[in-house]
Amino acid sequence: MFSKLFRKTPLAWRQLMKEKTRLAVAVAGIAFADILMFIQLGFESALFDAAVKPHRNLQADLVLINPQFQTLFSVKNFSRERLYQTLAYEGVQSVNSVYISTGQWRNPETRLERAILVWGVDPAKSAFKSSEIKQNQEHLKQLYQVLFDQAGRPEYGAVADIFKNTGKFDTELNSKAVLVKGLFTDGASFAADGNVITSDSTFLQLFPERKPDRIEVGLITLKPDADAEKVRSQLVNGLPKDVRVLTPEEFAKVERTYWEAGTGIGFIFGLGTAVGFIVGIVIVYQILYSDVSDHLPEYATLKAMGYTDNYLLGVLIQEALLLAILGFLPGFILSFGLYQVTYAATMLPIFMKMDRAIKVWILTVIMCSVSGAIAMRKLRSADPADVF
Repeated sequence: MFSKLFRKTPLAWRQLMKEKTRLAVAVAGIAFADILMFIQLGFESALFDAAVKPHRNLQADLVLINPQFQTLFSVKNFSRERLYQTLAYEGVQSVNSVYISTGQWRNPETRLERAILVWGVDPAKSAFKSSEIKQNQEHLKQLYQVLFDQAGRPEYGAVADIFKNTGKFDTELNSKAVLVKGLFTDGASFAADGNVITSDSTFLQLFPERKPDRIEVGLITLKPDADAEKVRSQLVNGLPKDVRVLTPEEFAKVERTYWEAGTGIGFIFGLGTAVGFIVGIVIVYQILYSDVSDHLPEYATLKAMGYTDNYLLGVLIQEALLLAILGFLPGFILSFGLYQVTYAATMLPIFMKMDRAIKVWILTVIMCSVSGAIAMRKLRSADPADVF
């Protein structure tokens, strides 16, 4: 089998190389289709990665949230009493609480305000896994001192540059003067352009309408020998239904599900990928169809010599696979550069991933193979007697 394929490969290559201009157009078209798919899949992945990054950064074995919670963009709170009730269950070692709300950050240079996600935590307890936050958490003990997300949108101001040069950054948050005393890295998402962490005391000063006993997220730390699933099951059965007990990964999944299924964003990116796939099929089909039409006498001669339609289909499929390889490589390389440009412009974590590259490669092979199979209809209808 492999020897037959090997003998046919030079023929497929010679057919493609006869028209170098046509080959270049085909490669460019396939590369364009691949870039389109890479961009759509990259944006979709960046959306989900950015949306769930804060959830996965929480320092907890189990998480307590309001059952109505869907996204950090519009978070629901619940009674802190429910969190304290978990301490009565075997296996629970300690608990911690987090306030979350959207505030207005003022750029001191432009004086323009921009929405930012504000996290209120107990400065004496570790709420995040990030070493940057842990190292600077002591600064939060003083009122109106905050930690700023240096991976946020540049519209917030040159916070990171000024802080690194001077050791401080003065601005306003919800029309109240705050002092940046540390930086951390989280990043922008579709839910928030940036993040800022304050102490729980500062948070309640910034949001005076908030009730101290109403929190957004409860963090539960289990004893080292505790069975997380067993404890979770006990909490689910024992606590009132006005709270929901999840693992951190399940908590992240809730956010992902909201953006994937609760909005039109997932559909839009999926549609864009499908469009790129269809564009590639059309381009490759046109190239192969033109190649068959221009070399119909040669193909007819092969049929007259006894070569079967399956043999000729094999030649066309090999041409299609060669086009897939030649078109995928530049599309793959150019997508790296486009990802960097997109990251610089949006601050979204859009990077090349191996599973995405494999997915686009498989789609490219299918795209070109389908085009070859469709173009074969021209050969099947060709009668050697008619050609000569």
